[in-house]
Amino acid sequence: MVLVERTMSESSDDNIDIRPLELGDLRRRVEESDDDTHSLPDSSGNRFFSAVFHTTGLKRRRDKPIDRKFVARMAWKNAVLKIRSLGDPWEKFHLNTYKTEKARRHRYNALRQTWTADEVVVKMEPKPFNHGAMRECFRMKKLSNFSKDDWTRAHNYVSKRYMETNTSREIYFEDVKLQMDAKLWGEEYNRHNPPKKVDIFQMAILEMIEREGSPLYHLEHYIEGQYVKYNSNSGFVRSEAIRMTPQAFSHFTFERSGHELIVVDIQGVGDLYTDPQIHTSHGNDYGDGNLGSRGMALFLHSHRCNSICESLNLTPFDLAPSEMQNLDNNVSPQMSYQTVVRGTEEVVITPTSEQKEHIQEYIRLRSLSSGYVSGDDKPRVHFNSISSVDSLELDEMTMTSESEDSLVDSSRREYRLHQLSPHHRPRYDSMTTDSGTDTETREKDLMQFKELVRRKARPSHVLGEIEHRKQLELLEENRNKTGGSALGQVHLDLAKYHELNRFVKESESYDRDAAMYHVMQAAKCGTLEAIKAMAQMHLKLPHDILPDLECGTLEAIKAMAQMHLKLPHDILPDLELDDNTCDMEIGFDHMLMAAEAKDRAAMIYVATAFESAIGLPQSRKPDWSKSVFWLDRVINTNTEDEGGNFDGTMNDPVYQLVARQAAMYLGGKHGLQKDPNKAGELYSWAAELATEAMKGKLASKYFMEAEEAWSECED
Repeated sequence: MVLVERTMSESSDDNIDIRPLELGDLRRRVEESDDDTHSLPDSSGNRFFSAVFHTTGLKRRRDKPIDRKFVARMAWKNAVLKIRSLGDPWEKFHLNTYKTEKARRHRYNALRQTWTADEVVVKMEPKPFNHGAMRECFRMKKLSNFSKDDWTRAHNYVSKRYMETNTSREIYFEDVKLQMDAKLWGEEYNRHNPPKKVDIFQMAILEMIEREGSPLYHLEHYIEGQYVKYNSNSGFVRSEAIRMTPQAFSHFTFERSGHELIVVDIQGVGDLYTDPQIHTSHGNDYGDGNLGSRGMALFLHSHRCNSICESLNLTPFDLAPSEMQNLDNNVSPQMSYQTVVRGTEEVVITPTSEQKEHIQEYIRLRSLSSGYVSGDDKPRVHFNSISSVDSLELDEMTMTSESEDSLVDSSRREYRLHQLSPHHRPRYDSMTTDSGTDTETREKDLMQFKELVRRKARPSHVLGEIEHRKQLELLEENRNKTGGSALGQVHLDLAKYHELNRFVKESESYDRDAAMYHVMQAAKCGTLEAIKAMAQMHLKLPHDILPDLECGTLEAIKAMAQMHLKLPHDILPDLELDDNTCDMEIGFDHMLMAAEAKDRAAMIYVATAFESAIGLPQSRKPDWSKSVFWLDRVINTNTEDEGGNFDGTMNDPVYQLVARQAAMYLGGKHGLQKDPNKAGELYSWAAELATEAMKGKLASKYFMEAEEAWSECED
């Protein structure tokens, strides 16, 4: 077959495209005219026609305005007709023949943290049709409030109860609270216009008041389709069903909540999810499945940001190069996703006025492992979980409504917080039913929640956390230098997981470089345990941080100091830095940070270094005034450190520390003025403390040294 080169000539007046017509032109014309209902002229039965007519007709039809309201109405009409043609999938189970029962339904308002109750009429199968690891499921029909005794219009539901008969009633309510809080985060995710919206099952509690003991059931709509588990609460990601939306949604909740929580265990039909799990930074609430920062660490270690994360401007979590390589190897780059970003997604972090002047550079921000150079835009309002939102300016918010009983009502539930695109789908919102609530009030409440979340959001990378902590220090003069960083604790947990061989086979050695990388990131975030470890490693001191998996975040800073100073440290005790890597300056700086965080061991180390020059880097000189200052901090500190831990300094009793101060005042050098009287007073105090500790000989020695010091005053 000979290929003929196509030619084209244009008329300057009519801009008419004249060229030989091919079959490909017809295919393209059909594909391009989604809204066009006209058929192509074919009076002669021939599939070819004038190219001039083709072009002019196309121009005329394009100029005709499209009635999008009409198109939307027709789409809804076709959807309703399709639903009616499907019929009742549970008709064959004859639920109408079962006993009619009255029940009390309890529903939860996630924004107001309030419960409402009403009475409903149901018919339930006596035997379960399926069960999981913990709960069994029953088919059920609930009579709508809008249809009286017409069970043909009743909706299909699934009621679930725990198979363990002694399960407390509080657990049922906690499960509903968890799912409705997760649903609220799904609505927040949808407001940023992702390519595919998500929704979480509306869930309530059904109390069978006519049965003995009034047993409780979980109540959910029945959804037909293939049930898929996309990720778990312990970092599992299903490789054969990998999708971008579920993983991006989990990442979104971590960043948008300011690292306070993350919604995981994503499972369901398509993007309609059920039974999620929420991990919180403090590890409280939401049942035994809440693994706290350890659960966050497991998800973020397995998460590779996709195009949806990038379109929403979510910042990648910092991972070691070897970890990123493993993720690339597990996810084939040739893998094609059906979901494609549209380019109209709303980014989740609001730039400052200065950043708006360089908006293109701001949008290109990346994490430390990908080149991020900036962090959070401003300090955020603190809330630990969605449960504490009501304490933040929500007193004026009015309870909003939902009527899931009516298909007509549900079809009207659309997000109008910004201009809707044709891709928006109706959703049940996360608020309870109250017929007195109008659309304007509901939108106002959701906008207030959106503003609260916007103020709380923080990037997922370490540089953003550092910038955030600097901003807080400027606003609060007495703010702790360490502790309180959920992101730092996540990195510290990952280091511990590496040492426990969580990410390798039992016979293999863990990735030491990756473990060290996460300790360093935790120290940068102000985690005391990591700071101490880094100080000890660089100062070549013993260290052993791993056995205590529940240490406070303050300990990370101490760990960093211990590693660099080569001191004993609790994190990665078998990991030693070589001479080329160890840096006394880095180690001592971390030890100073730990000392400022009220860690007694660190304060004693710094005081000893300034006193004797042992463990002091070459850039610093002995300074007895600083040594006396830190010893005084140790002696007079009788509270917990910034990590919530208390160290009694048993290896360095207070009487010994006071005696060391006295000796320096008596010697008077290295920047400390000699003061025999002060030395005598300190020796006398040390003697009294030694007497209380039943150290008689040592007390006598201190009394003699006090007399000698005072004799110098007389001379």
